[in-house]
Parts: sequence; C-alpha cells; structure tokens
Amino acid sequence: MIVLYQKLTYWLSEHPSIVTFRWSHTQSWGSTWSFLFTSIALYLTLSTFLHLLLGLILRPGRAVPLGPIPAIHSLSMSLISATIFAGTLLSAASEIRETRWFWRRSKTPFQWLLCFPLGTRPSGRVFFWSYLYYLTRFFHMLRTFFAILRRRRLASFQLFNHSILTFTSFLWLEFSQSFQVLSIILTTSVYSVVYGYRFWTAIGLPSACYPFVLNCQILLLGCNLLCHVGVLLLHFFKGGCHGIGAWIFNSVLNGFVLLLFLKFYVNNMQSRNRKCGSDEVNKDV
Repeated sequence: MIVLYQKLTYWLSEHPSIVTFRWSHTQSWGSTWSFLFTSIALYLTLSTFLHLLLGLILRPGRAVPLGPIPAIHSLSMSLISATIFAGTLLSAASEIRETRWFWRRSKTPFQWLLCFPLGTRPSGRVFFWSYLYYLTRFFHMLRTFFAILRRRRLASFQLFNHSILTFTSFLWLEFSQSFQVLSIILTTSVYSVVYGYRFWTAIGLPSACYPFVLNCQILLLGCNLLCHVGVLLLHFFKGGCHGIGAWIFNSVLNGFVLLLFLKFYVNNMQSRNRKCGSDEVNKDV
C-alpha cells in the first residue's frame, strides 16, 4: 500500500514534467489569446451550424443515434476528473510543504489555497494540473454536440456556460489567479461523481429518483460562492492576493452563470412538478 502511494505521488506530483512545468505562450499548447478566442468562436459557430443543418435535413423530433459514444465520453471525463483531483491534491500538499516556510507567519495552508501570495508565477506542480484542467474544458464541449444530435436542442445556457468556464480557466493560468487550486479540487471531485453517474445511466442502469446532476451542480456553486467570499476577505485583511484583477472579472462572469443556472434549475423543478401533477391526475383517471 505504501509502495502504491509512493508511485502515485511520483507520477502525480513529483515527475520532472510536473515539477518543472511553466505556463508559456511559446511552449504550452493553446496558451495564446488568439487560440482562446478562436476556439470559443469556432465552438459557438459549429454548434449553431450543426443545429441549423439538422433542422434542414431531418424531420422534426428525429434524433441522430450515437450508440456508446456518450457513455464512453462520460466514463473518460469521470476518470480524467478523478486524476486531476488526485494530482492537484497531492501537488498542493507538496507545494505547501516546500514553500510554507516562506509564508507561514501570514497564512495557513487553507488560506494559501484561497489566496496566492503576491508575486506568484504560473509554474510548478499546481499550475501543471491547472493547465490540464484548462485543456479538458475543450473535451467538455463535446456534450453540446451530443445534446444537439440526440435531442435536437441548442441550449444557450450550455453554450454560455462552456465558453465562460473555458475563458476563466485560461485566466487562472495567464494571471496566476488565486483560488484556482481549491476551485479545481472542488470541481473535479464533483465532475468525477457526476460523469460517473452519467456513465451509469447511459449503460442502462437505474437512475436516481431526484435530479442528481442538478443537485451536485448546486452544491458546487454554493461552495464556490463561499470560497469567493473568503478570497475577498483575505485580500483586504491579509495583505493582498495575487491575480485579484482577474479574480474580480471571473467573479462577475461566474455571477452571470450562477443566475442563469438558478433560472434553469427553477424551470426544471417546475417542469418536474407539473409532470408529477399530470401523472397523479392520469392515475386517478
């Protein structure tokens, strides 16, 4: 067991490629502003084009069969998220252990997770996993195309959400933004469960009797909101947090996402309640 833990620690936090990682516009794939804006614009364009194309060539209500592809995607995302979660957790522990002497008088380990010291550069273990998390945002976008092909639906919230989350994960790296480590830990822990559940249901196993995915996302948004308050307090009362400008911009974008998601959640619950009420009427009849 100890040998296994040592091997995992090496491959997830002590490998030379992880320790020596540095975010660079010349060496890191997808690290330029032009790539970011082009990829998001291409995602929005392809999604809209595919939706319009299917409306022209297929009859209303007819879907495109995808077979096991969505299930494979969900399983892959669950495993990738679990790997990033473990790697970020082990890397954060190593970074805290090696650099705590520098900031031990002003911060606790939890405060460091929320608030990077001023002068932090995007290099080292935690930024390696932040970079990998940024790349997986493009893999997440495939769910939009699955929804269009299977349900013939183009959800503006989904387009906005994927675009904003990709943009914010880029800002984390570009400006060494505080709070990203804890955000990645929280997000990947939830994603590993959510995508595991989606794989579970995609292969025909029974689903939960309540909106499991929506409740997980509400829990994640609530935790992120509390952590944002913590970053704000630490910035003003503990000498400042690195990348606070990017954090403020991200907070505004996340606020829009939160409002849209709450609206979507309320509409979903109202739709479920109406359906349940209709089922009860049908049972009585």
